[in-house]
Amino acid sequence: MAPQSRRRFLATAVASGAALVAASGTSRAEPSGTKPLSPEELKRLGRTPHTRFAVNIEMWWRRLPFLERIRQAAAFGFPAIEFWNWRTKDIDAIAELTSKLGLEVAQFTAWGFRPGLNHPKNHDRFVQAIEEACQVARRLRCKKMTVVGGDNQPGMTQEQMHENIIRGLRRAAPVAERYGVMMILEPMNIRVDHKGHCLYGSAPAIRICREVNSPMVRINWDLYHMQITEGDLCGHLREGIPWIGYLQLADHPGRNEPGTGEIHYPRVLREAYELGYRGYVGLECRPKTTELAAAQAVHRADQW
Repeated sequence: MAPQSRRRFLATAVASGAALVAASGTSRAEPSGTKPLSPEELKRLGRTPHTRFAVNIEMWWRRLPFLERIRQAAAFGFPAIEFWNWRTKDIDAIAELTSKLGLEVAQFTAWGFRPGLNHPKNHDRFVQAIEEACQVARRLRCKKMTVVGGDNQPGMTQEQMHENIIRGLRRAAPVAERYGVMMILEPMNIRVDHKGHCLYGSAPAIRICREVNSPMVRINWDLYHMQITEGDLCGHLREGIPWIGYLQLADHPGRNEPGTGEIHYPRVLREAYELGYRGYVGLECRPKTTELAAAQAVHRADQW
């Protein structure tokens, strides 16, 4: 490729696979002699036959500027993106760029770990935060947003903290219903990543959603966290499918792409599909080597 053409490709983020790997700043390049992918071949990676994936641009292309990561997601053919805290982002720029590229924002984080939703003193702030996040979701044409329960509160039992989460979600549910934006409550795991967090496993999350009793309150069912906490991913998916608002994945151990750990994702993704799940699956995983290799692994995981 001529130097001038190469610079043009890199500037627009529509380059060969080798150029994208170089731009991503990942720890390892593709093996020497690997044939670069054409832009159209690259786009086919994200156009999977069954599952619609939303790439997490907090964890992919981490050395690139934020908006450039969105362009990379489009270049790889992914139909959607997801991200974390909206307050640190240029929302207007994200809305404009995703619209231009034909990408959806599958979900973002509306309420994080602190202050805890599991303490009533924070519920007024929580309701206000949901109002603001719903307005952001409208600007982004986004229909879902993650909320987190919070870390353990001194002097409270787990049951008390879960009851406080129920009360807080009940207060905010009318706001979410008015905007038509779903709050997806994410259980974590406490064995590896989030020691001290008050909500983990599918059973308590299902109970909370059942008690809140709103169509705009469901679970962000992160298969990585569920594997670490309880295993039997397909069995628990069958039990929890009425309460699942969104799926995320990463393999374990390592929190990398499918095929790098113990989870047989072709089987799990097929189960979700056969249960009728047609929403996005968030790729909240760190590419183990390069984004190109990770995208190829994701594509393989959707073959059955």
